[in-house]
Amino acid sequence: MKILDFAKSRWKLASRLIVLAFACTFIFLFNAFPALAISSYQSEATEGTTQLLETQRKTDEAAKKPPIGMKESQEKTRRGLNEVQGAADIEKMKRPENTESGTTSVEQEVESFLEKITGSKQ
Repeated sequence: MKILDFAKSRWKLASRLIVLAFACTFIFLFNAFPALAISSYQSEATEGTTQLLETQRKTDEAAKKPPIGMKESQEKTRRGLNEVQGAADIEKMKRPENTESGTTSVEQEVESFLEKITGSKQ
């Protein structure tokens, strides 16, 4: 019986040490290499600055002028996403024109689900 108790205590000690070793390794690896995704697309330092400077210039101009009217506001909004941002990064924004045509609406998904359950089309 003493041999069995001795074996259990050694097994517990060994398993604790293994868990501790894995935890330390895990912490070390994720602290030592935090940005493994950095090798993906790296933008130039001036890439975003140009857009920000243009936005800042428009903001400064708008702050110096009196408030604009509704017609002028609507004209500026029609040219892009909003008055200030304009068309900057409009190609990155998700909208029906640039998403996949194979997507289904919620209504279509519900209809197909009901069709599978009931076996008949409604």
